[in-house]
Amino acid sequence: MVQRLTDQAIRESVNARVEIDRARDSKRDGSGVRVLEFKVIDLRDSLVIDLRSRSAERLFLSDDQGILSASRWMLALKRLIDIAASVILIVLLSPVFVLAAIAVKLTSPGPILHIGDRVGKGGRVFRFAKFRSMYSDAETRLESLRHHNEASGPVFKMRRDPRITPVGKFMRKYSIDEFPQLFHVLTGQLSLVGPRPPFPEETSQYNAWHRQRLLVKPGITCIWQVSGRSDLDFETWVAMDIEYIATWSPWLDFTILLKTIPAVLSGKGAY
Repeated sequence: MVQRLTDQAIRESVNARVEIDRARDSKRDGSGVRVLEFKVIDLRDSLVIDLRSRSAERLFLSDDQGILSASRWMLALKRLIDIAASVILIVLLSPVFVLAAIAVKLTSPGPILHIGDRVGKGGRVFRFAKFRSMYSDAETRLESLRHHNEASGPVFKMRRDPRITPVGKFMRKYSIDEFPQLFHVLTGQLSLVGPRPPFPEETSQYNAWHRQRLLVKPGITCIWQVSGRSDLDFETWVAMDIEYIATWSPWLDFTILLKTIPAVLSGKGAY
């Protein structure tokens, strides 16, 4: 459980906190990669969390907690595991990649992969690939479906989303559409375990507490992915992501990865 920070601890950690501007105000760094604008905020008027009772005030992380204070060799170990595991999984799952690509191509017009923007560590925007699970006009139909949103917060979720193809529904249930993200792990844009990367338009609606999700590299799976997935509300997602950051260890990653297998196979909470 995250303990309440003192005013001194908050002042010491304030430089690590950022406010993400809207994606339309983004710019490109020298390497040509789009980066969201930052500005420092005062945290003392904010709230943070009690994950277990969900009744206490919200608190901000301090720089000496969990993965934020991890040593270089611990982070190097996490990266080494990411590389090794992603290579192994890509090889083992290669037949599934082929079958999924064929199924997407033969059952609906459009590209095999859907590629869009996601926000990573520190607000850095990167191009994100997954097997296309929706019809090609899905984005243009989104606004007409906003009033059917079943999720809280800035997230859009709809159990019977008419934009999802029959094949896409199956792939989403068993997370097959997420398999191309293993290549993002290999290139270092994602980790196997970490907060799921949000859309830029979602982060533009984040408050200061929500933005703590962006303090670490995002991942393919996380605590809430193995604890109910889309059946959980947005605030619970964030609380679980903050718990992960605050209590991180290689053993926690290993535990989450083990729990991901039955969570994916059950298909519970996936839509």
